[in-house]
Amino acid sequence: MSVNILAIETSCDETACAVIRDGREILSDIVASQAELFKLYGGVVPEIASRKHVELIIPVINEAIMKAGVDIDAIAVTKGPGLVGALLVGIAAAKGLAFTMNKPLIGVNHLHGHIAANFISDSELKPPFICLLASGGHSHVLLVRDYTDIVTLGKTRDDAAGEAFDKIARALGLGYPGGPKVDAIGKNGNPEAITFPRSHFRDNPYDFSFSGLKTAVLNHVNIAKQKNEQVIIEDVCASFEKAVADVLVQNTIRGLKEFNLNRVVMAGGVAANSFLRNEMQKACDQNHVRLSYPPIKYCTDNAAMIGSYAYFQFLKSDFESLDLNAQPELRL
Repeated sequence: MSVNILAIETSCDETACAVIRDGREILSDIVASQAELFKLYGGVVPEIASRKHVELIIPVINEAIMKAGVDIDAIAVTKGPGLVGALLVGIAAAKGLAFTMNKPLIGVNHLHGHIAANFISDSELKPPFICLLASGGHSHVLLVRDYTDIVTLGKTRDDAAGEAFDKIARALGLGYPGGPKVDAIGKNGNPEAITFPRSHFRDNPYDFSFSGLKTAVLNHVNIAKQKNEQVIIEDVCASFEKAVADVLVQNTIRGLKEFNLNRVVMAGGVAANSFLRNEMQKACDQNHVRLSYPPIKYCTDNAAMIGSYAYFQFLKSDFESLDLNAQPELRL
């Protein structure tokens, strides 16, 4: 018997609702993005994001339900991590639906959702595999032993990869969101033009650090300006991307080899970066393993990925009570 889950995602600046069947089939997928609004501010303003979620949440839910046209078996919602005000809007809506429809309520870790985006785009994908999860707030190497059995091998000790992209883009005057801008401009640059630092740790070789890289890029730009030297933005972007990709790929392949697996998966907003995709593909080809990553629209925040992961929680009756609260600092 099929299971249809209505999922809500409001962890940051996308108001999203989707209906997912059996964790892999999208029956509806509605996303109202606030990205254009926050270009004015150079980044997300939490209070404004929360207000927009309040405006958009009911129309988005109604559209998703109408488009799917099926009976709903459970209600899922992102419980964290994210912006507390934004999360609360989605959770309040989900709890109201679960109560009035008398359906189970499933609270989903947003990061688990990013991993599950791959189950939607690749119907044959099954654990175990190594996953690189890289986004604006998180950078992790994960051992996915089963659908709900996930072990963190390493993570960032400071800035996340996506955060570094946004800060570098802001310093270069490229605007928000930074990741796509750096990606587009870097395609016309030389990734070998500038040698930026790569951080490695003896106590845990899977961990990342991008704060030193970010500082090195900013120093390079500022020193050039002080000397009235030309800053070739294309080369800066390409060299920065290479420094990020080198450590992300190296740490991911380390996990692949240590646990003798044959599949690598990428997830999160940074997984949309074309340079990283190419570098990871080269590494996977060299090691004769398959690489999976979602289409770009499912690398960024969406409710379909939340509904996908919720299905595997549903199978284990991993439900929440109606006193579910936001967990903005939730970890894996």
